[in-house]
Amino acid sequence: MNLHFTRRQALALPLQTLAASKALATTASPISPATLHFGPHFKFGVSSSAYQIEGAVHEDGRGPGIWDIFTHQPGHISKHGNGDVACDHYHKMPADIALIAGAGIKNYRFSVSWPRLFPDGNGTVNPKGFAFYDRLIDELHAHDITPWLCLYHWDLPQALQDKGGWTNRDTSARLAEFSSAVSHHFKDRVANWVILNEATVQSIFGYGNGTHAPGQRGKDSWFAALHHLNLGQGLSIQALRANNVPGRIGTVACCEPVRPSTDSEADTAAALKFDAVWNGSILKPLFHGAYPELVQDDFAPLCYTNDLTNIHQKIDILGVNYYSRLHVQADPTNPIGAYFGPDHEASRFTVMGWPIEPDGVFEILKHIHDTYGQPELFISENGFANTDNSKGSGLDDEGRIAYISDHLSFVKQAIDAGVNVSGYFVWSMMDSFEWNDGMKWHFGLVNVDFKTLVRTPKRSYYWYADLIRSHAGKSVEASTL
Repeated sequence: MNLHFTRRQALALPLQTLAASKALATTASPISPATLHFGPHFKFGVSSSAYQIEGAVHEDGRGPGIWDIFTHQPGHISKHGNGDVACDHYHKMPADIALIAGAGIKNYRFSVSWPRLFPDGNGTVNPKGFAFYDRLIDELHAHDITPWLCLYHWDLPQALQDKGGWTNRDTSARLAEFSSAVSHHFKDRVANWVILNEATVQSIFGYGNGTHAPGQRGKDSWFAALHHLNLGQGLSIQALRANNVPGRIGTVACCEPVRPSTDSEADTAAALKFDAVWNGSILKPLFHGAYPELVQDDFAPLCYTNDLTNIHQKIDILGVNYYSRLHVQADPTNPIGAYFGPDHEASRFTVMGWPIEPDGVFEILKHIHDTYGQPELFISENGFANTDNSKGSGLDDEGRIAYISDHLSFVKQAIDAGVNVSGYFVWSMMDSFEWNDGMKWHFGLVNVDFKTLVRTPKRSYYWYADLIRSHAGKSVEASTL
């Protein structure tokens, strides 16, 4: 194993032994919506990101982003996929919002495209880009859907990458300027702000092993990117506060329990180190103003005076992206001596090879609650992939229903245990471009035929609609949507 090994490949390792005996199990029995009770104020929603769904990368003044460049370089993306068209949400946005409304979904987390709004990263504004998001937000309000606006979801303008991207601490200041401009423009219509999505994931895969844009590799670029993302987040929170943005300000982290692949001393130490990077390097500086002890030496050369003070900012809500536990083994070829390993505990896996471990969401929510001062939390991403993007079995996605309902049951257990969890957002509303996996995996409640761009709700869409309506004291039949 080495630094070039992706998380998705690592999580699929158990399949090597299970597939031979056909022991792979992807589904449990779905839970009826009527048995899941969260109260009338719990927020059910769906999530997306700009580059994954919008398309129109060369239209209306949008500039190039790092994923535009990366996806057109050979060998990076499964089946040569890219986001040039993606779901064509840029042109089909009103119909897509109508689909969200049709399921009774009242909360939508989306991101704005930095290259669409500021093609050069800063300075010159693209009015047509702002006009698109004006229309999107107005459309949401017209359907009584609450916008949750994420300022940065991995699509850095290439102009900033040409200056070093997230390895350049100046990019932190550029994010704060961007956040200030966007929040000033939309603050009268947006009450829920997310600064950025999964700083750990972008830093490891974009700047550590090079499997994501911009494709850089090495420990120095990895840790520099992570620190500067943290710094940019803190400066952006301050920028929004200075703008007197009403409502709540938060961020989203990919938080997952880390366990050793075996009980060996080496794997146990590796898991502690990796947990300090994956979870602790985001949460501890944000909530406690310091990096975890196990990685303080790694970050020390990057921390200038007041950096940790600027990172340590009060937030109103933390989004938690959870898909599975992480199992880690010692890896001397990795710069931190640890990397993803096989999961010998799980008995069910998705078609991607990701372990299905819904109790892990309880574990991580309780850990954050107990460790970081009982912040308000919401599940900002949780979802299940399949591969069939056609009519028929791809629409009868019982496995997705089981996955969502199982995880919701453990979210409810966390709430019952005193954890302040106020919402749950499915990843994702519709099938979309899935980064280095291209169009291979389909997470959507709505099927997208990427040849015709026709949208077709899956069975899970109707199940989720019924769940939401059951909390509103209503019921819905699939045939009525």
